[in-house]
Amino acid sequence: MNPNNVVGFCNFRQPLTYTPAESHPAAQVFLRTSSSSYPGIRLLQPAMALRSFFVGGNWKMNGSKESLDQLIGTLNTASLHDQTEVVCAAPSIYLDFTRSSLDPRIGVAAQNCYQVAKGAFTGEISPAMIKDCGADWVILGHSERRHVFGESDELIGQKVAHALESDLAVIACVGETLEEREAGTTEEVVYAQTQVIAENVKDWGKVVLAYEPVWAIGTGKTASPEQAQEVHEKLRAWLRANVSDDVADSVRIIYGGSVTAANCRELASQGDVDGFLVGGASLKPEFVDIINARA
Repeated sequence: MNPNNVVGFCNFRQPLTYTPAESHPAAQVFLRTSSSSYPGIRLLQPAMALRSFFVGGNWKMNGSKESLDQLIGTLNTASLHDQTEVVCAAPSIYLDFTRSSLDPRIGVAAQNCYQVAKGAFTGEISPAMIKDCGADWVILGHSERRHVFGESDELIGQKVAHALESDLAVIACVGETLEEREAGTTEEVVYAQTQVIAENVKDWGKVVLAYEPVWAIGTGKTASPEQAQEVHEKLRAWLRANVSDDVADSVRIIYGGSVTAANCRELASQGDVDGFLVGGASLKPEFVDIINARA
């Protein structure tokens, strides 16, 4: 038995005690027993163990058919953890190419969409068009859409509603700027962003929530595992208080912000970090290591 592959362990030769999971609001109880004789074994909280790990690659406005074909070839031949869901977000002009070339075990996402099915909206794409290209996901509310293109919470909420109504699954992004973090308003900001998203969701089974601190995106700065866990834990508590226990326990909250092969395993070890939304590193071979962070 390889202890690194074990995610839960009970030693029935010892007395078992059930203890309230005070340090993890997403779990009602956890089974506690000694694993000191089995170094390397990770005992996962029940709710965490039930949420499948999710890794999204956001290629942003990068790539050509030649370079993406090489990246897709790497992913198609890689050994990927079979318990991790993987989705790659291609530029809209390459959605069809990506879906036709990428192994079916890997999902494909658009990086944005508009909030209506069709019309005189030059340059936009609709969920129906995304579906027609064979993609099943869309990223909405990314910080670059919020802060570079000026998308409001209200607009993002409308997009979330229409995408879900059109049978697209949604990676919905929230996160604070450096100024907001330094001002101590991180919770206020991400709660307000999440509120608007929640108001437009009927089926949480098709939503992944991505926490992306703006100050850590593309800057080389990364929220520490403790900083990421703190915000994820508070977001899950917000969902519990404002949506439901079931949604809080089941929704995957992923982290985005300069995730690399070097820091992914420590981030993935946090109880409320259910995966990653990866930017620049998703265009490199190390993306495979990030996908396998929980392997």
